[in-house]
Parts: sequence; C-alpha cells; structure tokens
Amino acid sequence: MKKYLALSIALTISSPLFSMGENYTASPNQAVPTLAPMLKKVLPSIVNISTQGHAAATKNPLNDLLKDPLFKRFFNMPQQQIPQRPEQTQGIGSGVIVDAKNGYILTNNHVIAKADTIFVTLKNKQKFKAKLIGTDSETDIAVLQIDARNLHDIPLADSDTLQVGDFAVAIGNPFGLSHTVTSGMISALGRTNLGIEGYENFIQTDASINPGNSGGALIDLRGQLIGINSAIIAPAGGNVGIGFSIPINMAKKIMAQLLEHGAIKRGLLGVQIQDLSPDLANAMELKNTEGALVSRVTPNSTADKIGIQAGDVITAINAKKITSSSALRTTIGLIRTGENIKIQLLRNKKTLVFKTQISDTNTQQANSQHNQLLKGATLQVLTASQPYQGISNGLLVTDIQHNSQAERFGLQQGDVILSVNKQRISSLNDLQRAAKYSKKQILIRLQRGQRYLYLVIK
Repeated sequence: MKKYLALSIALTISSPLFSMGENYTASPNQAVPTLAPMLKKVLPSIVNISTQGHAAATKNPLNDLLKDPLFKRFFNMPQQQIPQRPEQTQGIGSGVIVDAKNGYILTNNHVIAKADTIFVTLKNKQKFKAKLIGTDSETDIAVLQIDARNLHDIPLADSDTLQVGDFAVAIGNPFGLSHTVTSGMISALGRTNLGIEGYENFIQTDASINPGNSGGALIDLRGQLIGINSAIIAPAGGNVGIGFSIPINMAKKIMAQLLEHGAIKRGLLGVQIQDLSPDLANAMELKNTEGALVSRVTPNSTADKIGIQAGDVITAINAKKITSSSALRTTIGLIRTGENIKIQLLRNKKTLVFKTQISDTNTQQANSQHNQLLKGATLQVLTASQPYQGISNGLLVTDIQHNSQAERFGLQQGDVILSVNKQRISSLNDLQRAAKYSKKQILIRLQRGQRYLYLVIK
C-alpha cells in the first residue's frame, strides 16, 4: 500500500454517466450532456501545492577512511571530516480552497509533512507562499492559509449522506498536470483497517487518482466537496481504479480544531475493543456482528466511571451507528476533549444508554504558558497500566512537528522525559512546575532507547 501525491480529470463520453445506448445520435441542435458548466465554477477552488524541504544528509564513505591513521598518513589527508550537506527535497500535491474570505486551504498532511516552504498556485497561475495553520498526521489532514484576494471556495456537501453508486469527480494535480479532472463513482464507504492512517473512514472511488492528486478534491455532480483525495492502491505505481478520499465531514472536524487550537485534542473513552466474529455473536446471543465488543475497561477511565463493563457491545455514539471496533475508534478519535457524548450499548441482550463527557487522553500538546520551549512535541503520560518499553513513569514523546521548537532543541519521537531541572516528571503538571522556575534554561534528562541523555534547552 502506497500513498501518493494526487490529481485527476478526464471525462469521456464513454463513461457510464453519459451512456445513452449504441444507436443514440444527438441532433445538431440537441444539447450534449456535459459537466463543463459545473466544473467551470469548481476548478478555481482547486490549487496546486509545491513544497521545498531538506532530507537528512547521506553518510559520506570517505569519512570512515579519514578515521584510518594509515590512510591519513599515506595520503597526507587533513584531520577534519568532509562536511555532509543535507539534501534538498521537492514535492507536489493538490489542495482545495474551503474559505475564500480567510484564505484557508485543505490538503493532506503527507503533502506538506517534510516541507520547509510551501507554495500554492491558483488556476490563474498566481503563486503564493502558504502559512501552515495546523496538521494532523493521524487523519492526514493539514490546513494552509494564503493572503490573496478574489479567491473562490467550494461548497461543502454532507458526506454522511453518500451512497455507493453515487457519481464522483476527482480534481487535482496528477504528475504535475495542473487541474486534471477524472470521473467515476463511489465504489465503497467506510473503508477501514487499510493501515494508511491512524483514523480511517475512507470513501473508495474509481475516479482516477494518481501521484500528485493527494489533497485534491472529490466532488459530487452538484459541484460540492465530498472528500479530500488521499491514497490509492497502486501495485504497478499507477491508478488501477481503487482510490481513497477522506470524507469532508471528517476533514471539517479536524479543520475546526486546527483553526481553534493549532492542534488536535482527542478524547479517550478508556476501553479495549474488538470486532464481533460470527462465533462470538452466536455465543453472546446477538442477532448480528455489528458493534464493538469491549474486552477490557481501563481503571479510572471515563468508561470505568460511568459503568461500562467488559462484554458490553457498543452499538452507537451520539446516535451514530457503530459497526466495528475501527468505527468506534475513529468516532471517538474525532470527538474533542470535554465534549458531551451519548453511548448506546448492549448488555445481556438489553439496550443501555450512558451519557458522559469525554475525558482527555494522556496525550496533550505541550503548549501551556510554562513550557512553550517544548512547543511542537506531543506528550503521553506513562503509567503502570500504560507503559512504554517497560517504562511506567515519565512523559513519552509520541510525535514531533517538523521545524517545531521541540525538534530544533533535539527532542525525538520515542524519547521518554524522566526529569526536568532535576525534578522527576510523571505528569504534565510536573513538567509545568519544574519548567516555570527557570527562565534562562531547562535541563531535561531523558531515555532514548537504551541510552540516557541530558538536553539543555535555552
């Protein structure tokens, strides 16, 4: 499974959309079916995205030879090593203007993930340097902003109303071919367990999506945005008729949080879940295999406090049907911390309803006023019930935003912060208290794999 930058467009009269029978002949005065008027309105809202960045420098083999004293003496080589320069990288992708007034653009996280500079080119060839508002690698959504006038945005559809068989049109920048259009239909909904993103609920389409299309638009025949093109199955490196788009309702929720907070604050229910197999459903005397079976409840979690038990089958969240464990995970992952939710479940063939407020995960952005120096690092509190590689006390760095302060100061994903300013750390409050007493610098002790390191952040 590979993920590609996206684009596409090529309507043909042989498409099922335009099929009228083998013997059909249009009279000279009869209008020919076409999507051109709709596309004329939509195309200005689709943008091309190009990025520039730096990749880690490749190791120069001569440096190993320079360490050999015999080699240096024989060739009279200098002591210093040959410098290793980082390699420049470039990328292309697509984006969709969803707010013309404020210049907001939706695209994929993987389009801009390693970019130092992001450029947006409009259909009229105007080019702007874009500001990254926020990004979420778990759903592969990013929000950009450009300072431009007379922009055209695209109306948003309700992706929850889509049906398999609805016609769809993909627009993007495939292989750098600007504003390409392809047509097809929605071939499946709610695709999960693909291993592409952390939270998946894909629209599957056979509208041609190719490298460069990522971040582009999937629209309906009304010209409304139904999805953000994200990935394809491409065993031969090109389109084979199986592409995936992120539903616009899902993208809207992520965008709203990124605009408000600059980061995603995900809630946590506190259950371990699994799918219902036919054997499990039969043993539990259930009518079908739909729902998420609770196999364990985390002590002191939201689920534990409201009375959810192992063996319960969660069937709906906020009246939205839950068909599988992955559907529950995605639904909860899109609910913001502190939001009220209604949980419907089956217990001993009886339907129960619980109302609660979703709790914070132990993963939070380190963006408080006392630890701005760690801005860009996502931290998870480690506990005995949620350890990391045997470590049950400290803060695990689960993610580092590219070009963030945390990355520049040397923190890496997988680091475990053990102490700050010589004070043991077991919570975000500990981190704040330890950091606020030093205005000039912070001394961090961490574990990285099997090594223990100190970092000084000034």
